[in-house]
Amino acid sequence: MNEEENPWKILDQKEIYENPWIQVTEFEVINPSGGTGIYGKVHFKNFAVGVIPMDADWNTWLVGQYRFPLNQYSWEIPEGGGDLLLDPIVSAKRELLEETGLVAGEWTKILTMHLSNSVTDEMAVIYLARDLEQKTPAPEETEQLVVKKLPFDEVVNMLESGKITDSMSVAAIQKIQLMLSQDTLKK
Repeated sequence: MNEEENPWKILDQKEIYENPWIQVTEFEVINPSGGTGIYGKVHFKNFAVGVIPMDADWNTWLVGQYRFPLNQYSWEIPEGGGDLLLDPIVSAKRELLEETGLVAGEWTKILTMHLSNSVTDEMAVIYLARDLEQKTPAPEETEQLVVKKLPFDEVVNMLESGKITDSMSVAAIQKIQLMLSQDTLKK
């Protein structure tokens, strides 16, 4: 079988729910083994962007907020949604400024990833931002944020102790660690 060929067969589909950010569709399918069943898909009407800002002293910024779907507080890199019609860097710059008040002179894309590909089509793009300048943050009205500037090693410790569980943050922190260990990123 060609690995690019879709083994799923769609018999029927119906929209279950929609709002300005997501659309939920239920599919009647024949699965790759030939059995029939249903499959639910959450389609995102934007993509996710994340930024791991780093200053010359190897400090980074985390954003803390209460996450409604999790019913708990979460420490994360600056992140948010981006318009599918715009280059992701435009949204990343906006999110960094909104959440931390930082403007970066140097941007490097470090990751592209699917966030939960068993039920959603959400794509994320994550950047490393360097050459930072502090401006005034302007969070959205739905965000009640706490912003912390921390040494990168302390952020790694937060990840290792389970205080950071957000997937984009985990991936970004681990990617920076990998880049450091491979000497593709200099402190």
